[in-house]
Amino acid sequence: MANVRFKALELLSQKDYRKENAVQVPCRLSELFCEHVFSEETMREYLTKEAFASIQGAIKRNTKIQRDVADQIAQAMKDWAMSKGVTHYTHWFQPLTGTTAEKHDSFFTPFESDRAIERFSGNMLIQQEPDASSFPNGGIRNTFEARGYTAWDPTSPAFIMDTTLCIPSIFISYTGETLDYKAPLLRALHEVDEAATDICRSYFDKNVTKVTPTLGWEQEYFLVDSALYQSRPDLVITGKTLLGHPPAKGQQLDDHYFGSIPTRVMNFMKELEIRSIQLGIPVTTRHNEVAPNQFELAPMYEEVNVAVDHNSLLMDLMARVAHKHHFHILFHEKPFAGMNGSGKHNNWSLATDTGENLLSPGVNPKKNLQFLTFFVNTLKAVHDYADLLRVSIASAGNDHRLGANEAPPAIISAFIGSQLFGVLEELEKVTDGKLSPQEKTDLKLNVVGKIPNILLDNTDRNRTSPFAFTGNKFEIRAVGSSANCAEVMTVMNAIAAKQLRTFKTEVDQLIEKEGLKKDEAIFNVLREYIKVSKNIMFEGDGYSAEWAEEAVGRGLSNLRTTPEALSRELDPKFVSLFEELGIYTAREMEARNEIKLEKYCSVVAIEGRVLADIARNHIIPCAIKYQNRLIDNVKGLKEIFGESFQELAAEQISLIKDISGHIATLKNEVENILAEINEARKLETAHEQADAFCRNVIPYFAKIRSAADALEMMVDDELWPMTKYRELLFTR
Repeated sequence: MANVRFKALELLSQKDYRKENAVQVPCRLSELFCEHVFSEETMREYLTKEAFASIQGAIKRNTKIQRDVADQIAQAMKDWAMSKGVTHYTHWFQPLTGTTAEKHDSFFTPFESDRAIERFSGNMLIQQEPDASSFPNGGIRNTFEARGYTAWDPTSPAFIMDTTLCIPSIFISYTGETLDYKAPLLRALHEVDEAATDICRSYFDKNVTKVTPTLGWEQEYFLVDSALYQSRPDLVITGKTLLGHPPAKGQQLDDHYFGSIPTRVMNFMKELEIRSIQLGIPVTTRHNEVAPNQFELAPMYEEVNVAVDHNSLLMDLMARVAHKHHFHILFHEKPFAGMNGSGKHNNWSLATDTGENLLSPGVNPKKNLQFLTFFVNTLKAVHDYADLLRVSIASAGNDHRLGANEAPPAIISAFIGSQLFGVLEELEKVTDGKLSPQEKTDLKLNVVGKIPNILLDNTDRNRTSPFAFTGNKFEIRAVGSSANCAEVMTVMNAIAAKQLRTFKTEVDQLIEKEGLKKDEAIFNVLREYIKVSKNIMFEGDGYSAEWAEEAVGRGLSNLRTTPEALSRELDPKFVSLFEELGIYTAREMEARNEIKLEKYCSVVAIEGRVLADIARNHIIPCAIKYQNRLIDNVKGLKEIFGESFQELAAEQISLIKDISGHIATLKNEVENILAEINEARKLETAHEQADAFCRNVIPYFAKIRSAADALEMMVDDELWPMTKYRELLFTR
């Protein structure tokens, strides 16, 4: 194994990938945009007016596409795709594995013994039938009940990857239960559109006919040289390092953040950007992140469904491009101990079809009241469903990152800035019931009217907050880098839809039953929401121990681990929310909860077994080999110097003893972790197993790592089998 490490380093020293993989941008990036996408412009070129109108109606108004029109669309897609060298098509979907899935079928269709054509029909476009039994289903499907369906999602454009036409799709079981991330997301987006549009048209702007949730994600990741990656079995199997002593220099000098991008990395980024833009992913930002070899990219904001698809597509594309540049990409939330982990900030807002951002203040008091309405309702939604939001970001990987003085804590709070908080405090003083003319004027001019200026000056960001308002959007900062954005976006849009519906009902009741004017009713309802929601508003340091104590006093949950969070997922309040909105049935929620628990157990079990294997088969033999060298050295000193050897060999003897102690620790703790893994797997329910893995298995990781890392600092570097942190993080 030591040879593998040094061969990897030797290979890296002999290659100059900077020149070998130099990338030149062939033209303006704008000329490449959507080159491999069946975009609106391409549709206009290839579709009849009838077919174009039909697909645009499906995209913008959720209307159905007739089968004969689907045939026209399929023919046009095939003609366009084949003009670009495409030979196959696939329904591209997002099962609950956390990655994308696809089954490729050829356009090629023989119809006589020696003749064939390329064929793609409306039926092929609309539906495909992959085997559903081998995907996570949480007990919804038995292994022998293999049938599942993928169905075309026309709201997300088809695209070409290599020589395959990829058709974004939902994935459902034969009996109609959802087995993916996209179907629930589409339902949540529909619900928030209806709820927000109703409020806009009733109270603010009758011209609004559609409200579109928008998402701008920020993808963090690490790049590691492929040869070095292959030399680390823990990285290959788990995506993270399970042991490794921190290097003398890590990120403490802050010299990597926003620093000059290394040439080899820049070549990777250039090619990634070209291919992303060809696929319609509007990436615009790239930079070094805090940790060595950590980077970030971000796109322009898009409609949520398309943005989620683009992030999933991009993660696949990043892995492909990285491989070409002899890198391996790490999306794990915490691949290196002692270094910042990686997240995926989700920036969420609501936009009308009249061009307004509902979370941006306007130019007059009416528009500012509209802003306050959606702003306060969002805070109320997060207050009421904070635990559900926490559930949506729970994973074994993210547990290592949350609350580690680099990412927000597991306590869900909201940062809005001291000045906006002051505005809400003023609104909290609104008189109950009808307002006097003077009160109305004062509110509109001195409170609501000042909001644009407040936001103009209040540009600070609280990086310790999991849910922060940043001027015209809410930033959900606790999402893990490997996560599918769909889950947190499904929850965010569902709770917003529920809250906006409740708000509309309460305002209308005050108007109809109490005789209040529209603005009076809105102010009265917002006042009550502010009072109720204040306990989640926090302007301080979310990393501090004091906040954890204060949060308890405020009645906020601190669900530190994934099993703790998932124990709250099936709360009747949350099940009722999703059933009422038609997003999940109770059975679907139970299945998804089971899948998440099982995945958590599997991840921890795999990591534990890999760590045990490395300790037994790599670390202990290496330590013994070095110990034998020391023993031979001591014997030689004794032969030469006689009794006086003890003074000369004191350091060696001390090392021999210390190595023996660490070897014994490794042996014992490896036996313990494997025993606890086996015991956890014997428990009856997924909840019991997850709790056991969390309580009884995870503590051994630190014990084994401590002994292994201590040996790394003792054993001759020439013998050490595992590529070291300094090599993984600083060798480029």
